[in-house]
Amino acid sequence: MSIDSPPGGTRRAVRSFVLRAGRTTVAQRRALEELWPHYGVGFAPQPLDLDALFGRRAARTLEIGIGNGETLVELAARDPAGDYLGIEVHEPGIGHCLLRIAELGLGNVRLIRHDAVEVLREQLPAASLERVLLLFPDPWPKKRHHKRRIVNPDFLRLVAACLAPGGVFHVATDWAPYAEHIRQIVAAEPRFEPLPAGSPARSPTRFERRGERLGHEVFEASWRRSTAHPG
Repeated sequence: MSIDSPPGGTRRAVRSFVLRAGRTTVAQRRALEELWPHYGVGFAPQPLDLDALFGRRAARTLEIGIGNGETLVELAARDPAGDYLGIEVHEPGIGHCLLRIAELGLGNVRLIRHDAVEVLREQLPAASLERVLLLFPDPWPKKRHHKRRIVNPDFLRLVAACLAPGGVFHVATDWAPYAEHIRQIVAAEPRFEPLPAGSPARSPTRFERRGERLGHEVFEASWRRSTAHPG
């Protein structure tokens, strides 16, 4: 399980994440070795057959940046009729998520350890998702780091391409300037229509709880993939 390079050995110049040397526990390491073959999906620059991957056809939700997987696992456990795909790059979080998946016996969750932008662009089929979740992405608050923010026009076009018409893109952040940045980016994309305020029923994430302790307000918004702009 690794973060592979794209074909030809080239890499995007700017990524939305930095790999940090987090501590992986013994249990998480064992999960990465023993459970990844059952629930992990290797990156490849070709569209996945999601029906074959999950062994059925169902509504599918993608969470980008699952952290330790608490939200992904909670939603999947509540919705056994739906399929859930999570993207994360940090091994400790993936190991924690794998342990919870196995503990709950969930068969409707799969994980990818790779850059989400490349997964959206090269591995997920067009119009294959009913929902995309982006919960508390790194806001990269310093101006010189704004280029690392994952939400930009190119990213949004990839999300639109992977969502089925009528599908939903949901974002949450506790960084007000980033929330405004996201609103401006989405407002300029004609393939998205704003939805009334609302969010998936979920427990607060650890990033959300940390923000609340710091007195940050949480901003959540959803947009629907327009049926009037199928391209």
